[in-house]
This record gives sequence, C-alpha cells and structure tokens, in this order.
Amino acid sequence: MDIIIKEMTEEHIDDVIEIEKISFTTPWSKDSFVVEITQNMLAKYVVAEADGKIVGYGGIWLIIDEGHITNIAVHKDYRGLGIGKKIIEGLIDVCSVRNIRAMTLEVRKSNEVAKNLYKQYGFKEYGIRPKYYADDNEDAIIMWKRIDG
Repeated sequence: MDIIIKEMTEEHIDDVIEIEKISFTTPWSKDSFVVEITQNMLAKYVVAEADGKIVGYGGIWLIIDEGHITNIAVHKDYRGLGIGKKIIEGLIDVCSVRNIRAMTLEVRKSNEVAKNLYKQYGFKEYGIRPKYYADDNEDAIIMWKRIDG
C-alpha cells in the first residue's frame, strides 16, 4: 500500500472529521478544522492518503522556531500499518523546511502506543500537564524533540 502525505485542504475536512470522531472522545468540530486550514496562519496540516482514501492526518502550529503538534490520528481500519510514522515524518518535514528547531506535543499519559511512536522520532518526555484532558482529567505528558540541521 502506497501512503502519500500531502497538505490538507478544505476538500479533506469531511474525511478528517470521520477519523476525528472515531479517534477521540472529545473530537474537534468541522468548523475548528475549517478555521485551522483557512484562517490560522500558524497552522499546517497534512493528510495521509492510501488507495485514494484519506486515512490519517496531523496538524502543527509553527510559532517562531518551534512546532507544536496539535493532533495526529489514523483511521481505526488503517492503524498498525506505519501511517502514523508517515504523518510524523511529514510534520517533521514541514518544520525542517521552515527552519523550525524544536517540536513539542502533549500525549495522554496512558497512551503507550503514541508515546513509543514519538520516542522513535527522538521525542523525549519533559513534563506533565495535570488533568489536561477535560473528558476524564487524565494527565498529559509533554514531549519535545530537537531538529538538527
């Protein structure tokens, strides 16, 4: 299966919303994604396409020389196939071409799969945001990565 990573456009939002709803207990709204894509000049989003279908996405805010990953999700039917890795690589590429020197994100303390994936790309745990997730008050782990180059 060929996975293509490309910039998210408004035409991808309905597919992204489908993935968002099955991935998160508190999904972002369609309007939130429209604003991110059309009005937030700091935001860059990518989608993963497999066999002509949008199967994942990721977003990042570029603030001065740092990139803050806002969200990454892969459709449940396509998990475990390396699509999350491709999305992270796409976001790292977005940062590299813009001379971003560090990336950060928050991840649920209980999400070992995601934490291990981020660690594969050089992200390290640097702190905790207590009760970060409003749906269940779970803590978030803050992770950072330096970008060489």
